[in-house]
Amino acid sequence: METVLADLAAEGDRLEAVVAPLDESRWHTATPAEGWDIATVIAHLAWTDEAATAAATDKAAWDALVMQAFEDPEHAVDNAAAAGAVPSAELLTRWRAARRRLADVLRTYPEGQRMPWYGPPMSATSMATARFMETWAHGLDVYAALGVDPDVTDRIRHVAHLGVITRDFAFATHSEEPPGERFLVSLAAPSGEVWTWGPEDAAQSVTGPAYDFCLLVTQRIHRSDTALVASGAGADRWLDIAQCFAGPTGEGRPPRG
Repeated sequence: METVLADLAAEGDRLEAVVAPLDESRWHTATPAEGWDIATVIAHLAWTDEAATAAATDKAAWDALVMQAFEDPEHAVDNAAAAGAVPSAELLTRWRAARRRLADVLRTYPEGQRMPWYGPPMSATSMATARFMETWAHGLDVYAALGVDPDVTDRIRHVAHLGVITRDFAFATHSEEPPGERFLVSLAAPSGEVWTWGPEDAAQSVTGPAYDFCLLVTQRIHRSDTALVASGAGADRWLDIAQCFAGPTGEGRPPRG
């Protein structure tokens, strides 16, 4: 838990350092996420941190959020992000408070207990991992909008792990039966270390750069623009449909060029 929370804080601090100096007009720079500018992205991160805190601490507030999602499931996330895109100083203050409050809540959440969420209930460590994934992925959209190079660090292992363990979810989201056997996933980390999941003698495998895999499972890159290699029909299909986030299937990003 402490490792995930430390990496989550580092990722949030990096993003905050990039957006904090922006003047008001640049907060409305469009990002690669269709319809979202930088302010919308940060508002979404703040809102989701607040929702996670409510899920862990305030049943009434959480139930109200769930009802809002039921009333307009297709647009609930976009609506909350747009509503939160207030002037930058106010938005930064809100986001700082939300992510720090959530870290405190997750750090003290009862071990072995699961909190409700929009998908299956999850442990505090799983929630922290999911928040890392979202902060990292949405941060990439902000960096792209501003022409800033992202930090590529081994912190992305949290995203890679989430991508691996959500394999069957990706198939289910497409109403497809997941393969019955585990794959070998072997990824080269930014540091040069090799990260592996699954049996070494698996009949199917995915290999390549961990960074490419993380971009793919967060739908920040088209598969054709990665150096990932699939061996086996099931592994090949997985790379076409991979997603490590809850909710409807996204459209992904078009191929470069």
